[in-house]
Formats: sequence, C-alpha cells, structure tokens
Amino acid sequence: MDRLHLVLLALLLIALALAMLRLRSLLAVAILSGVYSLVLAALYTFLDAVDVTFTEAAVGAGITLTLMLAAISLTTTREAPLRKDDGQRLLGLIASLTAGLGLLYATLEMPGLGDPDAPIQQHVGNRFIAEAPDATGVPNMVTSILASYRGYDTLGEVTVIFTAGIGVIALLWRWRRDET
Repeated sequence: MDRLHLVLLALLLIALALAMLRLRSLLAVAILSGVYSLVLAALYTFLDAVDVTFTEAAVGAGITLTLMLAAISLTTTREAPLRKDDGQRLLGLIASLTAGLGLLYATLEMPGLGDPDAPIQQHVGNRFIAEAPDATGVPNMVTSILASYRGYDTLGEVTVIFTAGIGVIALLWRWRRDET
C-alpha cells in the first residue's frame, strides 16, 4: 500500500509540474507551487524524513509562496506575451534535454534506494546514530545531529533564508519609497 501512495504522490507531483508549465497566470502558478511543496512534504513523510518534511512545508509552502506572492504584487499577474521566436527556444530545449539526459545517465551508477552496502552507509553515519544522544546530551536523534554535528550546514540554511528575507524587505521598502 505504501508503494501505491508513493506512486500516486509522484504522479500528482508530475501533474502539478505540467499544470504550472501550461498556465499563464503567475498567481495560479505561485499557488500551485505551494501545493507542490505540500505534496512533496507528504512524500517526504512517507519516506520517513520528517525533518525534511518540516523544512519543505515551512520553506517551500510557507516562505517561498509568500515571497512569490509579494513579488507578484509588485508586478503583473499575467505572463508577458512571447516575442518572435528566433531559435532561442529550440536552443533552450536542446540544452535542457542534454542536461536532463546527462543527469539521468549519471544516476545509472547510483546505488539502489536504501542499499545498506552503499558507500554512504559505510561512513560516519552509524557512529553518529550510536553516539549522538550520549555525546551531545540531546535525546532527539535528528536534533542532536543537526545541531551538534551539522551546525555549519544548518547555519548556512538559516543565513540563506535570512538573506532572502532582507532582500524582500529591501525591495518592498524601495517600492514604497518610489510610490511616495
């Protein structure tokens, strides 16, 4: 049953992505991107990545959607009509397909999902799991690893979110100043 749920969620993600490609209303695309993030968060929950679920729901559906809506409020809600096609669309399509095929080819060498013999499973992860609660004094495994062992990574994520917020505030402040 879980595999069926994963397949259904993956199909829903594909349908949402295709719908966002077809729409010309930027407001509708922004709202669908928030829905996409929530469905992706549900997918992460099925994969037992609850910490990633919270991050995706907060950042993807919360902060990003808010920033997109703020940007749309400063511009128009409709996409501008396309200019005359001078081969740039074909060049973009070829570049995108080449990059996509290259990424697909690179995945052929990846180990299977959940493979316990994968190189990533043979590193320090097992030591962190065994020693984290005692070494850090934090009973929650995810919190102890993120706060103690991956502190710089978490600091970097917080810095990116903070910088984006400051950028939006600066844009809104400039926009309000130009109106007066």
